[in-house]
Amino acid sequence: MSEAYNPSDVEARLAAEWESQGHFKPDLNAPQGPFSIVIPPPNVTGILHMGHALNNTLQDILVRWKRMQGYSALWVPGTDHAGIATQNVVERQLAKEKITRHQLGREKFVEKVWEWKEQYGSTIVRQLRRLGSSCDWSHERFTMDEGLSKAVQHCFLELHKAGLVYRGYYLVNWCPRCQTALSDEEVTHEEVKGHLWYIKYPVTLGGEIVVATTRPETMLGDVAVAVHPDDERYKKYKKNQELDLPLIARRIKFIQDPAIDMEFGTGAVKVTPAHDPVDFLLGQKYGLEAIRVIDPDGRMNEQAGPYAGLDRFKCREKIVADLEAHRLLDKVENHKASVGHCYRCKTIIEPMLSPQWFVRMKPLAALGIEAVEKDGMRFVPERWTKVYLDWLNNIRDWCISRQIWWGHRIPAWYCKRCYPEYTQRQQRGTLSGTLVIDEGHAGIVVSAQAPSSCPRCGGKDMVQDEDVLDTWFSSWLWPFSTLGWPEQTKDLATFYPTSVLVTGQDIIFFWVARMVMAGKFFLKKIPFKDVYIHGIIRVEGGKKMSKSLGNIIDPLEIIERMGADGLRFSIAHMASEGQDLYLSENKFLIGRNFANKLWNASRLILDPAPDAASGAPAVPGQSSTLHKTKEGSAELRAAGTPSVSPVALDSPSLTVADIWILTRLEEVTASVTESLNEYRFNEMARHLYQFVWNDFCDWYLETAKLQREDNLEQTERVLRYVLERTLRLLHPIMPFITEELWRKMGGQGTISKAIWPEADLSKKGSVKVAQAIGEFGSLKSIIGAVRNIRATFRVPAKEKVKLLIRVKFAEDLFLRNEKLIKRLGQISELTVGPDILPPPGSAAAYSGSVSLFVPLAGLIDIPAERQRIQKEMESLQTRAQSKKGRLNDPTFRNKAPADVVAEEEESLKELEGELSKWAESLKQLQ
Repeated sequence: MSEAYNPSDVEARLAAEWESQGHFKPDLNAPQGPFSIVIPPPNVTGILHMGHALNNTLQDILVRWKRMQGYSALWVPGTDHAGIATQNVVERQLAKEKITRHQLGREKFVEKVWEWKEQYGSTIVRQLRRLGSSCDWSHERFTMDEGLSKAVQHCFLELHKAGLVYRGYYLVNWCPRCQTALSDEEVTHEEVKGHLWYIKYPVTLGGEIVVATTRPETMLGDVAVAVHPDDERYKKYKKNQELDLPLIARRIKFIQDPAIDMEFGTGAVKVTPAHDPVDFLLGQKYGLEAIRVIDPDGRMNEQAGPYAGLDRFKCREKIVADLEAHRLLDKVENHKASVGHCYRCKTIIEPMLSPQWFVRMKPLAALGIEAVEKDGMRFVPERWTKVYLDWLNNIRDWCISRQIWWGHRIPAWYCKRCYPEYTQRQQRGTLSGTLVIDEGHAGIVVSAQAPSSCPRCGGKDMVQDEDVLDTWFSSWLWPFSTLGWPEQTKDLATFYPTSVLVTGQDIIFFWVARMVMAGKFFLKKIPFKDVYIHGIIRVEGGKKMSKSLGNIIDPLEIIERMGADGLRFSIAHMASEGQDLYLSENKFLIGRNFANKLWNASRLILDPAPDAASGAPAVPGQSSTLHKTKEGSAELRAAGTPSVSPVALDSPSLTVADIWILTRLEEVTASVTESLNEYRFNEMARHLYQFVWNDFCDWYLETAKLQREDNLEQTERVLRYVLERTLRLLHPIMPFITEELWRKMGGQGTISKAIWPEADLSKKGSVKVAQAIGEFGSLKSIIGAVRNIRATFRVPAKEKVKLLIRVKFAEDLFLRNEKLIKRLGQISELTVGPDILPPPGSAAAYSGSVSLFVPLAGLIDIPAERQRIQKEMESLQTRAQSKKGRLNDPTFRNKAPADVVAEEEESLKELEGELSKWAESLKQLQ
């Protein structure tokens, strides 16, 4: 074995071998039955970021674990066509050549996007392989591949047949930059500093009503002013009163409605049904006109009169200036508002009255609620259940049409004679009637194939809808479309429903809830039993990691420098259940250092120096392991056969240290399995870290170096047995290094198909085992205390110390293990007895009834050490005082986030603990 572990020598080679040898294809004869996960498909435009690294590491841990447990494990990979994002990328490329998509035409443009996809679309898939993702790559899917396109069309047609898809007018979120409608979930809201303009609206019979607005440009589409019926300020105005719209010669209505907030502005609001969601509903309620004054490109149209042609924000400036000039502007106030932005290009969205395709969500939402309340689907952490249910209980219809070219084209056809006539009648007018377009009267036909004629007029000129479906309309079918639906395939019958979904909180509404509704509607089954919601990646300090903030940590760079296993272990180690992760580059050192520690420990075991007596290393025993099938018969799992013999805990030749480490091995096996069962990934990582670094390396390996001198063969058997099982426990989280070490041990096949260890704690309660654990615990306690004294008082590493142990009972334990205590504690002389007194200048420590003393005179400068400790305590006291002051400040407690306050409290507690330790150390140096 090489002296140092070099991930670059191992990872690419093993990843290629795993895939070429088909190790990640599901074994349909596996004894435990199916286990399946579908990957949250990354955008085809994407490159691996830390969010992907976290999400896919957690999925891979589960899949590898279940595969080792004997399940037929299938992890379906794939990518999303990402309609708006991908079209934007290609349009930017064309812009460099001074070409627009409209100049190319639809067919040629879509060809260009497919060319781009073939050239660049597999980047993130290659990067997922680099991470070690054990997907079955032969199952890879794309949301616009032939099978999934068929599924999307089938879904649309079936929903339409069920009356759940309709075309209608509605106020949609419109992005003027992307030139498309957006669903509510595709709009991000940001707090923006703006103004509240107070505008005078003249009343036709005299007087004026002052109206406050944040968007003066939309006043050109006003059709009413509304107040609360109980607002005493406006009691003098009658319901049939009219007002003059400022700057435009048009009369508007005065209405009263209990939904109006009397506390906002003057209590009087303008009503613009074509450009505000609340006003839209008021327009429906009172039969008001909807006058659209802003066009899809964000410019004012002919309804804006003299302002036609202006950009909407330039129009705002012009209107404000004109209002001032006509003395119609009462006042202006600074005002912060939550403003919707396009989630892709960050353009401020415009509420726009537009004909679109929608899915009726209330009936589907009932299925989504049923999934939790009746079918047993659960969220982990459980708190996300309420978020999910609240959204479903307040759901709105889903706008599924997008005005772009890249995506699944809507299977609807329009009569070129009937449809324009119908829409012209409906485009401008009252909204008191239904908003749903009558497809029969409008000459609309929903069909997989082009209809031969219009069912209304018999005309032959039918054209397909130009729009495409929302990207999420294909993604919500992902758990079953990837398995062959709507065909009744073997994969679908075997692997649906899937076992668990691992995803982030930001797409619970976009994706999770919709998949549940689709699964229940089309297959009558929930798509997964468990939904594990992990946290968001943030940088230290709490900011979200993003390109725009320039605080990205590139996972590929971390992999290059520290290895994929280093990244995977570090990120899992930080992944507390559902909590956000606060990253810095230094936090990945724990994984890299842990991999190095494991490698070096394995070298010591597998590549030991020749034994002094025999001159040759031990020869490992060979054996095979049997796996019990469901039927109880035994079959050889030859694909992952270990190279060691089991060591029985009741073997008479075992030492106290052997029994202790074997018991700890059973305990950590149980703890790791339990953690995985409960999706506590960070606990899994911490159990393994504690066991490998502290128990195995720091204690047992050091003990084994002495034991080799007395019983080489027995010690080697225990070492190899513990290492081999530890590699299996570590494999799901650190697949590369464990595979490489497995092979170094002579393991046959691949560790990825080795049997997951089962804990056996049955012998832990026996007298012999309990006594051995207690004795080794006492030895650890004594040696640990000596090590702490050495560290606290900075005894030079090369200097050995004397140790005096005062104990009334169990003297024999320490004398029997004198060699071990001396070696691990760097002790030159050991004295044990019931009446020992400490010499002057000794440091003391206590463990139960045992007192130990380490004379420090001659090893350190005691006065200088006292002075150093006093300075350290002064520094700690200053920091503690500062934190107390901050925590006692009501402003800090009221304004700071709860997690920041908790962090400060924990930090103060740690400082006070440090102070207590140093005070005790100072006392010892009297």
